[in-house]
Amino acid sequence: MTVRAVLRMGDPALRAVAAPATALDATVLEGIVADLLDTMAAMDGAGLAAPQIGIPYRVVAFGIENNPRYPEAEPVPLTVLIDPAIEPLGTETEEGWEGCLSVPGMRGLVPRWRRIRYAGTTPGGESVVREAEGFHARVVQHECDHLDGVLYPDRVENRRMFGFIGELQAAGLLGGPALPEE
Repeated sequence: MTVRAVLRMGDPALRAVAAPATALDATVLEGIVADLLDTMAAMDGAGLAAPQIGIPYRVVAFGIENNPRYPEAEPVPLTVLIDPAIEPLGTETEEGWEGCLSVPGMRGLVPRWRRIRYAGTTPGGESVVREAEGFHARVVQHECDHLDGVLYPDRVENRRMFGFIGELQAAGLLGGPALPEE
């Protein structure tokens, strides 16, 4: 449908808790999903949440296969979830560098649950329940945080591990070419 502008950190809409999407009309939901997928594809993103494009409902999209911005990442199946929920599987966490289309040009080292189970409903009303780990689990947690008004900088524990990409690379903290936004 439409590639939408992505809201940036500082916009109050990103800090609001999104409303449940189950009561949305099917046509409205279809439009939201199309806009999410079009915007995510246009930006080579690994995921996008409806609040990031100014839609205050609990809808997320994520997935990558051969994304040039994520050359090292394992594939994540393209998934759209309505009203998702996450459950950690164990207590183990791992740190990983994250960026966000809503926080352009910056990266932060963020601890996340290593293994999770997530559940939700597809736009067609089918139930989805999956277990994920590693990058897949990180992407799901990142996108679902947006539904609760949480941005990844809120989760950075060591503020020295948060900054602009170029400066982090120059300091030797962040290796390789510029990492993806999300």
